[in-house]
Amino acid sequence: MQGKNKYLLNYILWAADMGTIMLSFAIATYVRYFNFRDMRDKSLHFYICIVFMLVGTVYSFALDYNRDYIKRTVWKEGTAIFKYSVVLILGTIAVAYTLQLAEQFSRLVMFYFALINMALMLFVHQSIKGMLKKYWSSGDTAIKLIVVSEKEILMPTIRHLQHRIEMNYSIVGAVCIDEDMTGMVIRGVEVLANKKNIIDVMTGMPLDEVFIYTPNVSQTALNETIEAFGDMGVTVHYCVELPGIAGSTSVGTLGTYSVITYINGTERYRALIVKRLIDIVGSLVGLLITAVVTPFVAIAIKLDSPGPVFFSQTRIGRNGRRFKIYKFRSMRTDAEKIKEELRDQNEIDGLMFKMKDDPRVTKVGAFIRKTSIDELPQFWNILKGDMSLVGTRPPTEDEFDKYNQHYRRRISMTPGLTGMWQISGRSDIDDFDDVVKLDLQYIDNWSLGLDIRILIKTVGVVLFGRGAR
Repeated sequence: MQGKNKYLLNYILWAADMGTIMLSFAIATYVRYFNFRDMRDKSLHFYICIVFMLVGTVYSFALDYNRDYIKRTVWKEGTAIFKYSVVLILGTIAVAYTLQLAEQFSRLVMFYFALINMALMLFVHQSIKGMLKKYWSSGDTAIKLIVVSEKEILMPTIRHLQHRIEMNYSIVGAVCIDEDMTGMVIRGVEVLANKKNIIDVMTGMPLDEVFIYTPNVSQTALNETIEAFGDMGVTVHYCVELPGIAGSTSVGTLGTYSVITYINGTERYRALIVKRLIDIVGSLVGLLITAVVTPFVAIAIKLDSPGPVFFSQTRIGRNGRRFKIYKFRSMRTDAEKIKEELRDQNEIDGLMFKMKDDPRVTKVGAFIRKTSIDELPQFWNILKGDMSLVGTRPPTEDEFDKYNQHYRRRISMTPGLTGMWQISGRSDIDDFDDVVKLDLQYIDNWSLGLDIRILIKTVGVVLFGRGAR
């Protein structure tokens, strides 16, 4: 496992292990004394439990013993937990002797704890693995992977990956680089493109990573293809040698293939985890505010024009994933039909549609747009993970259908409620390329500090209505 998922899973397992240690220690103590009243020294037991947790924490992060967690079989999981428990017991005994606590502590509690903790930890680890497998096998949560290979080795490559790849991956398609096999299905995986149209096809589909295994094709011949994927913000795993192109590279494995990975994006995974935690807290606060204002906004919308209170639309999220975005309705119910009639009055060059004094906007809609109240329901999208508090602007499906590889890279990060284009006067921008430029500027310079600065500036934009229409 690589990237943000690796760090997040390590923290989840660490938290589960700490909980298991506390529960096992409590059960072992109760089994020894049949209650919690007859312990010789309650504070002593508390200190020993803390030592167990400290030793476990050091072992977890210093030796990274869960690095192969996803790949481990039940037997290997049990072996890893046994080693963990041995270190836990020996480390705690050493600390206890150093602090002169060992003579006062019950050996039976230590013995019971070792047995209970191993059994309980194995159960917890396997339960988490089962939940993760179910989570990644449903919806758009798995990493979407395309396999690029040659005709003679395409099937064995797909078969090998299906058997050896980690469970958080989903092979969504294949490409034959030396012959047109488009439309064929190999082991349940459809061949979607060939060498000539690979970038055109991949630009318009949900895609996170690409695995390239072409031992008989010149690396130089694939250089432009790899660069094109990099421009789209798609991670490329090249087996085994990567041509000399710019970008961040790392050596690793995919399945059991040795690969050099080319990444044109952020690798600050711990910061991304913090970003997600901020999104969850922020979305919960935002949903509370939304709950308070919804009755008043709903009444105003209903009195102003017929139709539903909320508006939903399919938008394009991170790396091409589709999701439903939610807003308070600010336009007439036939807005999409009228939009086609207003195309020649579009005031922005490129793929977006913007129009001053848009006749589709209702009176209440104009107010809630000016104050950004219409966007409050998007806090639900943020809580679900479809969006972030800060990110790039999520395009509509018809915009995305016209994207080239340069435009596509702007969706390599999760779209946001606000972003660079918002604080730069979103309705004052009259060229779509300027929107793309701002989004790529955000992606290339992303940090938690930048997110905080954008959020602070967004407050000013909302209060004074600058650039809002």
